[in-house]
Amino acid sequence: MRDADSSQLRVPPSFRVLLVDDHPLFLEGLQNLLNAEGIEVAGVAHDGFEALAQARRLHPDVILMDVQMPRCDGLAATRLIKAEMPQCKIVMLTMSEDEQDLFEAVKSGASGYLLKQLDAAQFFNYLAELRSGHTPFSPGLADKILREFTRQSARSEMERGSGQPAGEE
Repeated sequence: MRDADSSQLRVPPSFRVLLVDDHPLFLEGLQNLLNAEGIEVAGVAHDGFEALAQARRLHPDVILMDVQMPRCDGLAATRLIKAEMPQCKIVMLTMSEDEQDLFEAVKSGASGYLLKQLDAAQFFNYLAELRSGHTPFSPGLADKILREFTRQSARSEMERGSGQPAGEE
């Protein structure tokens, strides 16, 4: 949704969010930021197991989930939640720029991957894009995914051309 006075996207106020992160100060700050923009924080969780329980109970519109957490990380939690609630949108909100985390998040069903170094305006634009059906990725991350997809596609083509099944050498 676009604000009449601004070209920035705005997140509808009925947007319900579940926050999942193992750092209490970050969770509190993010919750305050979202509330200040009129976005309902339906709940918070501190690890993937709590996220699954909260998602079952609260049915949020979106889950903002860290990757690295104790007991059950965000990647495993994403797989668990998507298995039960495939319609649930999960966006990884993390410090991890590791390509393996990024690729695993996408394979696990994440609806986006945002780095915590975003400023608030960028963050809210990405949330609004998500609500509009787009897949939010921090700058540069979509390029990494496309390069990996191209690399895997080229490898698959080479293996087919050699008569070997993909993955066998």
